[in-house]
Amino acid sequence: MADSSRIKHGNSGADSPGESPLSGRKKAQQSPGSRTKYQVGAPGHGFRKVTLTKPTFCHHCSDFIWGLVGFLCEVCNFMSHEKCLKHVKTVCSCMAPTLVRVPVAHCFGPAGHKKRFCCVCRKHLEGSHALRCEVCELHVHADCAPFSCSDCRLCHQDGNQDYDTYHHHWREGNMSSGARCEVCRRTCGSSEVLSGMRCEWCGITAHASCYVIVTPECSLGRLRNTILPPSCVRLCSRNFSKLHCFRISESSQSELDNSDDVDTPSPATTKENQSSSSPDSGKQTLKVFDGDDAVKRNQFRLVSIPRITKNEEVVEAALRAFYIPDEPQDYELQVYGQQALLSDDIINRNGAPDNKPDNKSVFRESIPEAWILRAKPRDSEVLKIYPGWLKLGVAYISISVSKGSTVDSVVQEVLTQLGKQGESPSGYSLVEVFMGSKQVQRQVLSGQEIMLDKLQEIRKTSLRQMNQTRLYMTERRNSVVRVTLLVGGLPAQLSKEEYTDLLQEHLATKGHLVTVTHVYAGQGAVVLEISCFSEAERIYMLAKDTAVSGKPLYSLVIPEIMHRKLPRGCCPLLVFVNPKSGGLKGREILSSFRKLLNPHQVFELTSGGPLPGLHTFREVPHFRILVCGGDGTVGWVLGVLEEVRHKLACPEPAIGIIPLGTGNDLARVLRWGAGYSGEDPYNILLSVDEAEEVLMDRWTILLDAQEVLEDGKENGILEPPKIVQMSNYCGLGIDAELSLDFHHAREEEPGKFNSRFHNKGVYVKVGLQKLSHTRNLHKDLKLQVDKQEVELPNIEGLIFLNIPSWGSGADLWGSDSDSRFGKPRIDDGMLEVVGVTGVVHMGQVQSGLRSGIRIAQGNYIRITVMKPIPVQVDGEPWIQAPGQIIISAAGPKVRMLRKSKSKQKKQSGSLKETRTETPVPSNGGQ
Repeated sequence: MADSSRIKHGNSGADSPGESPLSGRKKAQQSPGSRTKYQVGAPGHGFRKVTLTKPTFCHHCSDFIWGLVGFLCEVCNFMSHEKCLKHVKTVCSCMAPTLVRVPVAHCFGPAGHKKRFCCVCRKHLEGSHALRCEVCELHVHADCAPFSCSDCRLCHQDGNQDYDTYHHHWREGNMSSGARCEVCRRTCGSSEVLSGMRCEWCGITAHASCYVIVTPECSLGRLRNTILPPSCVRLCSRNFSKLHCFRISESSQSELDNSDDVDTPSPATTKENQSSSSPDSGKQTLKVFDGDDAVKRNQFRLVSIPRITKNEEVVEAALRAFYIPDEPQDYELQVYGQQALLSDDIINRNGAPDNKPDNKSVFRESIPEAWILRAKPRDSEVLKIYPGWLKLGVAYISISVSKGSTVDSVVQEVLTQLGKQGESPSGYSLVEVFMGSKQVQRQVLSGQEIMLDKLQEIRKTSLRQMNQTRLYMTERRNSVVRVTLLVGGLPAQLSKEEYTDLLQEHLATKGHLVTVTHVYAGQGAVVLEISCFSEAERIYMLAKDTAVSGKPLYSLVIPEIMHRKLPRGCCPLLVFVNPKSGGLKGREILSSFRKLLNPHQVFELTSGGPLPGLHTFREVPHFRILVCGGDGTVGWVLGVLEEVRHKLACPEPAIGIIPLGTGNDLARVLRWGAGYSGEDPYNILLSVDEAEEVLMDRWTILLDAQEVLEDGKENGILEPPKIVQMSNYCGLGIDAELSLDFHHAREEEPGKFNSRFHNKGVYVKVGLQKLSHTRNLHKDLKLQVDKQEVELPNIEGLIFLNIPSWGSGADLWGSDSDSRFGKPRIDDGMLEVVGVTGVVHMGQVQSGLRSGIRIAQGNYIRITVMKPIPVQVDGEPWIQAPGQIIISAAGPKVRMLRKSKSKQKKQSGSLKETRTETPVPSNGGQ
C-alpha cells in the first residue's frame, strides 16, 4: 500500500484491510499535500502518485502492480497502474449519485459470512460492522453506508409510473474471479480488489471500460422465464419502507435503525486519535461536522492533518472525508459557535504565525472542540432538473438561477427548453428528492420559494444530504391511490360482513376508504383495498400491535401483478422459504433468491405462511412454486394451495423442493437430494426451470373419535371429526411414538435443533430408550383395506406409504418382487401398508439390512382404534383417541417437479460464476 509520507489521504499503510477510511470510527484522514494531482476521464477521482509498501493490485485491470509506484484516489482508494490511469472509466464514490437512473432505497441487513469489498471505500469488509442490501449486491461498512446512495434495483413500478423498457442494473465488483467480459471475453472478475461490472438482473459481466458499449436494455438473462418482470409489478409504496414492500423480517434490522448517519467514535477510538495528535506525530486531528443535523446527532468525521497547513487544504480534506466532489473555494470551516476561518489563515497548533505576523492564528492554546463545514453563500448557481418521466430522451435540464429565481420561474424555464412554452407551469411541480441509502424522501416545493435560499437551507442542514439531493419536475395529476394489505390472524370461518365488523371494532377502519376485496375464511385472513396512503399506513402499523381473541394479527403489503403485461412464455417462479429450516441455510437461501429473482416473488413463510404469495399470484396464468423447507413445509404449502386453488388462474402449479428438513423423503423421491448442502442457488433455479412435471397422489385422513377418555373414564362427549392431508406416509405405534418424543424434545429446547446431524442424533437417543418397549399393536387395531378385513401380524408399528422413501431415505417396502402386490409408484392411486416389529427392526430397515413386513395395498383404508395410540402424518405426531381412522384419495393429484436426470450443462463464467458467492482472500489490494 502507500507510504504515509507519499499519500495525500489516509494513512492506509497502518490501517487494517477491513477498516473503511475517512471515518471517525477508524484511522483519521490526512490532509492533502501540495503535490501534483493526475486527471483522468472518470469524474470525481483525485489521483496522486504513492509509494507501495505491500503487494497491491490495480482496480482497473485487476492485475498485480509491479514496482513501487501506484496511483491512488485520495477519496475512494481506487488504485491504478500508471499505464491504466488514462483508461479508468469507473467514477469515484463521491459521484455515485450522478449515475442513479431511478432512486430506489436499499434494504440493509447484517452482512453474510463471505468476504466482500465495500462499494464506497473499496476495502475489505471484516467484522460485525459490515452491511449488505437484501435486494441487490451492495456491500458496505456500517460507517460508509450513509455515503452510498439509493441505487438499488427497481423491482416494481411505483404508483402511476410506467417504464416500457428496463436497463441493465450494473454493480461493481464482488463477483467470481473467473467471470468473463461479455464484450471482449477476457477475465473481468477478481478476488483481490473491487473490479469488473455485473448486471444484477441478467448476470452478464464486463470490464469497467467495456460495459459502456453493452446494449442498455436488459433481457433478464437465462432466467427470463423464471423471473417476475419488474415492469409487470405495480405497488403504491409512498408511505412504506422497502422492508415493508418486500416483506423482509424486521427482527434482523433492529440493530441497524440508527446506522443511517455517520457513527460517533467510541471512547477507545477517540483516545486512539488523540494520541495520534501528539507533537511527535507531526499532525493533528479535527472533529468535523457537515451541518446542523450532524451537530444535533453528535455524528462527525475525524480529519487528520499536518500541524502546519493552509485552510484551503484543510477544507479539501474535510470535503473528501464526506465524499463531496466540489471545489474547496466554495466552502469554509467554522469553529462551532464562532466565525469562519479566513481563506489565508495558516493552521498551526503551536500558534506560530509562520513568518506572517498579520495572519490570525487559529490554534493558540488548544484545538477547538468541533468544526462545521459550511458552504459559502452564492449569488448564482446552475441546477440540474431531472424530468419525472423516463421517455424524454435526456437525463436532465441545466438551469441557471440567481437570487430572484423562484420555483415557478425554474419550472417555466424547463418547459421552455423542452419546447413546451404553451403549457401552463401550474400543471407541473418541482420536487426535492433526497436519495439516501435507506430511504428516498420527496418534498414538493412551493411556487414562490426562492431557489438559492432553499439550496442554502439544505446545505446548512447537511452537505452530505445536498450531494445526494436531486430536483425533479413532475406533472400534477390526480393519481388513483390503491394500496393492498393482507390482514391475517383473524378467527376462521367467518363471513365477509363479520370480518368487516371485526376490523372496524379493532382497527377502526373507515368504510369509505377501506374495502374488503377477498376473504380467506379457512385461513382467517382478508385482503383490504385502501384508497388513502395515511389510512393504509395506520392500519398496517396498528394491526401489528393488535390481537383478536388472544391471537396477534399480522399485516402485509401486497403488490399487484399486471398479468396481461407478462411476456409470452413467461412462467414466473413463486418461492416459499422457511427460514427456520436447515439452521442458517434457510436465511442464506432467502437472501440469495431475493437477489437472483424479483423480491416480490420470494415469500418468507414465517410472515403469514403461503397465503400471501398465492394471493399475489392469483391472476398469473402460468407459474411454478419452489418450496424451501422440510417435508412438513411442503405439506403446509400443499394444504393451503388445495384450499385456495379455486381462486387461482393457475389452479395446479407444479411444485419443486429445496430440502432443508431432517428426513426430506419427498425431496429424495423427486431427485432434489437428501438435504441442501450449499449448492449454487443460481444452478438450483436452472434445475427448477428444466425439471419435469410428475403427478403425485395426495390423501385425506378422517380421524373420528368415538368418545373422549378423561381420567380413565368415559364421559360420553364426542370429539368433532378431524381431517388432515397426507403426502408421504402415516404411521401408528412405535414409529409415531418416536416422532412424538422428538417433537417434545424440540419444543423444550428449540434452539438446539438447527442441524440435520443433531436432529438424527436425538432420534437415535429416543429410539434407544424404546428398545425394551413392547406393544401388541395388532391387538389394539382393526384394519380394513378396500373394505376387506386384514389380519395383522405381531407388530409394534403400522405404516401407510405413499412414496417409496421413509425415515430419511429408507426403503421400507423393499425392492423384492412379489406377485401379490404391484410395484409402488407415487401416482398409482394406491397406499402400501407395512408393519415393523420394533425399534431394532426399524434400525435394520434404516441400515438397509431388512425391509418391513408387507401387509396390503389399497386405495381405501379404515382403521378401528380401541385404545389411545400415537399417530404421525408426514412427521407431525399426536395422541389419537379411540375411534375410526379413514384414509382415502384427496381429489385430483398434485403436480410436482422432478429434477431432470440429464447432467446440468456447465455455464460460462459470465453467467454461472457471477452468481456464485465465492469467498475471497482476506488480503486486499491495499
